[in-house]
Amino acid sequence: MSDSNNKNITRLPWYGIPAIMPFIKPYKKRIIIMVFLGILSSLIDAIYPLFNKYIINTVIANKDTSTMPLLAVLFLALLAFQVWNNYYTTYMCSKTELHVDRDIRNKAFGHLQTLSFSYFNQNNVGYIHARVMSDAGKIGELVSWRLMDTIWNGSYIISVFVVMLFTNVKLAFILLLLIPVAIIVITYFQKHLVSLGRNIREINSRITGNFNEGITGVRSIKTLVAEDKLEKDFKDETLNMEKTSVKNGHYSALFSSSITFLSSVALSLVLWQGGMLTLDTLMLVGTLSVFMSYALGIMEPIQSIITTLSALITIQVNIERLTGLLNTESDVADSKDVIEKYGDTFNAKRENWEELYGDVEFEDVSFMYPDGDEYVLEHFNLKVPKGSNVAIVGETGAGKSTLVNLVCRFFEPTKGKVLIDGKDARERSQLWLHSNIGYVLQTPHLFSGTVRDNLRYGNPDASDNEIWNALKLVSAESVVNRMDKGLDSDVGEGGSMLSTGERQLLSFARAILADPKILVLDEATSSVDTVTEKVIQDAISTVIKGRTSFMIAHRLSTVIDADVILAVKDGKIVEQGNHTELMRKKGYYYELYSRQYEDLAFELAN
Repeated sequence: MSDSNNKNITRLPWYGIPAIMPFIKPYKKRIIIMVFLGILSSLIDAIYPLFNKYIINTVIANKDTSTMPLLAVLFLALLAFQVWNNYYTTYMCSKTELHVDRDIRNKAFGHLQTLSFSYFNQNNVGYIHARVMSDAGKIGELVSWRLMDTIWNGSYIISVFVVMLFTNVKLAFILLLLIPVAIIVITYFQKHLVSLGRNIREINSRITGNFNEGITGVRSIKTLVAEDKLEKDFKDETLNMEKTSVKNGHYSALFSSSITFLSSVALSLVLWQGGMLTLDTLMLVGTLSVFMSYALGIMEPIQSIITTLSALITIQVNIERLTGLLNTESDVADSKDVIEKYGDTFNAKRENWEELYGDVEFEDVSFMYPDGDEYVLEHFNLKVPKGSNVAIVGETGAGKSTLVNLVCRFFEPTKGKVLIDGKDARERSQLWLHSNIGYVLQTPHLFSGTVRDNLRYGNPDASDNEIWNALKLVSAESVVNRMDKGLDSDVGEGGSMLSTGERQLLSFARAILADPKILVLDEATSSVDTVTEKVIQDAISTVIKGRTSFMIAHRLSTVIDADVILAVKDGKIVEQGNHTELMRKKGYYYELYSRQYEDLAFELAN
């Protein structure tokens, strides 16, 4: 997803600084101290050359060393202070960067938990990850290191020119005339380096993507005999990276050489004019040494400030993108009255929650997806009494999940109401509803950690006995018994150490442990072998007893006993009834069932 197309991005004034002030305010005292110490440090650095001036003009010229002990003590004191100052400001900068970074990421991640499914449908994982991780890091760097660099460099330049003006106006103006030239040169190179750096990052992202595909998609690559194409694409990108990086190195070398040249020009002018003044006894040698030090050191701070300003333009984009995320409002949100009574996602008032029984009703519901342009449900009515089993069938991509998404309140009806126990679902909190729903996905997801940790997501206070009872109820205890450490066994990232069927059984146990009143099964047997399917089917028969259940099914043999079957085609419900009624109609459901039966018979015959 390109940033330019992101409707949530708002162009911000003043480089977006006001937008990030809430993250800066908690640390404003620390930042003020950092700024003060930075200014003080730059002032001390600016007066160091004056020691040389005094020693040459006074001590050496007059051969008077009486002041040397005091001068040495003062110099060492300033040096000790600078050492402490550098340590303390480095520590404070690091701490500020980490704290601001942490606060932004926590805020962004917490906000993501409140957004509806439509946001995640419209924004890919990589884009969201970059907003939370990369953009937050850039902003943390801005309010710490880049702020301190700018303060130090700016105050150093001002201090140097004040000292030079008080020392010798003519030489000060000679150096001052070089500043516009330095700014033009630095800006020119910085513009090209920023552009090339951005191109290098983009190319590197593509190389990383190609490399990842070459590994994760190796089976498809080999079966499609696509090795040559993948290798060519990879070589083209790496060649592009090489050319761009060489060009970047070329500009970097020219940039560095130009700064060195300008510093040499400044030093030459100072030596020329200062030398003439010294020969005419209009300037002392010690004073000339001061200007030589400033001539050599003034270019680097100017370069640093311009580099920071260039970076600030880039960071402006980071701020805009992050602000766009934080300003995104969820399509599904509880009203203020509901939050006041029931609490929100992170501060639940469970003492006010009513018991959920499981009656679900669609009352004249019409629905259009937020990014869609036509209704997928129109004036739909359906009563699902407590304990009923509703099956939703249809071809792949037909839109079978729409009803389930409305029941779970992942989306809101465009028109009409979804009633839970006779009340509009919007009159209760989302957390109340979600706490009473068990959802078993087609591709089950387990979190990194142990079996026990994963199952307790359904019930954080569950004892080991309750966990084992849930496992036995869905015939999953054998899965855990086969693992080396039982409930303490690590399941791997996303459950990678288990088969799909084993992950599915554990996800059933997790759902049961939460004791949901409404159970949703999203094609729970479509990705497993026939043996595991039989085990899961037995588990389903067990767990749906006494619960209102919605079963999205691909294999129609699993829905014959459902109380209501909804047949979905092209995103719309075209038939509803039980298995017998729909078979008598000989309509779409009959066609699906017959086709699947023929396919099965053909497989058995061959």
